Amino acid sequence: MIDNRLLDGIAARAEASPRRRMNFNIHESPDSPCQRLINVLLPGTVIPVHRHRHTAETYVLLRGRMTVVFYSDTGAETARFPLDPASGNYGVNIPAGQWHTVEVTEPSAIFEVKEGPYTPIGPEDMLP
Repeated sequence: MIDNRLLDGIAARAEASPRRRMNFNIHESPDSPCQRLINVLLPGTVIPVHRHRHTAETYVLLRGRMTVVFYSDTGAETARFPLDPASGNYGVNIPAGQWHTVEVTEPSAIFEVKEGPYTPIGPEDMLP
């Protein structure tokens, strides 16, 4: 069940993490063909501008407020997508190969889906 109890538990682990975020995998393994997870992100977390060349990624915001930011290959900002369920902005699809990051305004929980298997982001998939 995805409920407040689960989200609060993940948030407590995010608070204890120096990264200021924590994920809860719903998929069975890193090799699963569909990666489904809940990611709790707190203000102050740093997510480098990155891309996933092999898969699109979809975020649905369950609670909180954050902005997904897209960038060009040269690092110029190209679009901003403010997510806030209270405003009716629930999610965004990030196309494969799209440079992006998130700015967390208040403690947030997203349901995240992307194709598997899990592939770590290498230096060639992060903008400086």
